Amino acid sequence: MDTNFQPIISTNARGQYRQHPLEFKRALVALSLEPGASVARIAREHGVNANQVFSWRRMYQQGRLGVPALMRDDCLLPLMLAPTAPAPSNNCSDADGIIVLELGEVRVRIEGQPNTAILAQVLDRVLR
Repeated sequence: MDTNFQPIISTNARGQYRQHPLEFKRALVALSLEPGASVARIAREHGVNANQVFSWRRMYQQGRLGVPALMRDDCLLPLMLAPTAPAPSNNCSDADGIIVLELGEVRVRIEGQPNTAILAQVLDRVLR
């Protein structure tokens, strides 16, 4: 019985990873965020993996592609400030104002002093 204790080393180098420019990533993300767009089709047309495009979309939403997620031009929300009755002087924390956000069929009404963390979560869900 002959035993070979030598490791098998593959000589096939995987190659260099492609480094895509930031503008290319942003352009593909913008295409993929259009209504009715197919991420798989966009990725195939541009020679990248669809998983990579989804990764860039996540980075974009987190603001890691140089464009903050809430500063996009294509998702400005109409804002209407409604006047309110003045709050009683002894209890001014009940109602400091009203914010009404309308986006299509979605309407969000925020009264009083909203918690910033909860407000950020609400806006994140509405903007998706």
